[in-house]
Amino acid sequence: MIEEISTVSYIGAGTMGCYNALAAALSGYRVVLYDVDQRTLAGVPERQREIAAMFVGAGFCKADDIPPALERVSIVADLVEATADADLVSESVFEQLELKREVHRELDAVCPPRAILTTNSSALRVSDIEDVVARGDRFAALHSHFGSPLVDIVPGPRTDPAVIEILRRYVLSVSGVPLILKKEHPGYLLNAMLGPVLRAGLALLVTGQATSEDVDRAWMSRRKAPMGPFGLMDYFGLNLILDTWLHGSGDAIQAALKPAVVELLQPMVERGDLGLKSGRGFYHYPEPTYQQPGFLDQAADLRPVYRTLETALIGSALYLAAQDVADPAEIDKAWTVGMTLDAGPFGLLAEMGCATFREALAEEVAAGRFHDQRARGVDSWLDQDER
Repeated sequence: MIEEISTVSYIGAGTMGCYNALAAALSGYRVVLYDVDQRTLAGVPERQREIAAMFVGAGFCKADDIPPALERVSIVADLVEATADADLVSESVFEQLELKREVHRELDAVCPPRAILTTNSSALRVSDIEDVVARGDRFAALHSHFGSPLVDIVPGPRTDPAVIEILRRYVLSVSGVPLILKKEHPGYLLNAMLGPVLRAGLALLVTGQATSEDVDRAWMSRRKAPMGPFGLMDYFGLNLILDTWLHGSGDAIQAALKPAVVELLQPMVERGDLGLKSGRGFYHYPEPTYQQPGFLDQAADLRPVYRTLETALIGSALYLAAQDVADPAEIDKAWTVGMTLDAGPFGLLAEMGCATFREALAEEVAAGRFHDQRARGVDSWLDQDER
């Protein structure tokens, strides 16, 4: 625990609220879980049992640690009561801008003046929300990744740097890995890199240049990864992947790919083939072929497939650096910690060499898989770095 924080209030008692609440309780904090939906509150004990089993299985804690942690968790149906003693508030309500703005407007009115308000939003910007609170100096994004210790910390336009330091130490106190962004960016760091890799895999599939299995083989064999892009999409849920293509904002490349990708994914979702959680997606579960012996054995040359995926990763990372969202070391940390892999995009760039990467990036731009404007920003950053 850190001295500035004793009680943490979680607003929204769904999966992420319960996940973060249990992590805090295991670290000794008093935790209050609140939700406007009584059915959601009624489901908290079952969700916490499932998350506790995951924590124990992952070695995050021992089974004996769970009962005393749960005793530190209160489930409260009244917002004023839930926040009366809060030093830190974490909001995890639905990803709807007006809803989040209204929730934080109310939190600002009822929380103690000392309380730090944070949003766990995965898509909305801090600056889109923070103008509704008087305490803009004590408002920031504190975004966690389910199943990963990675936590993004993003200041808003008025956030006091001392508050960011408190949040950094708080994340460390709950055994998290803090990543402080210099400024807002859609997808923070990890998703801003992973999204282009998944998109590159889908582009190769819908244009007939590779099968889903070969895309995964190419990635898994070169990166020593437990699964590839299509295995990851099954893990996340194909309904969520489809939703990002139907409703998410994107560039011209995404707009061009959208009809083919939706044509691929929509029938799968309508059939209920959602991936891991339904037992079938791009693979069949619980024993997907990518986990079977011999999956990585193949005769085809998959180097061009891997080069497309690797270029998408490195290019998106360099773009984050070019936009001054974070330093290269933090960007690499986001990837290696979030994906549990041994090398980040800047490490891969060092192995590939800048000249080879520039050639690969030009090929991806010509193939319509990497945005030309972003490529120019990447080239400009490389020019400055080389000088």
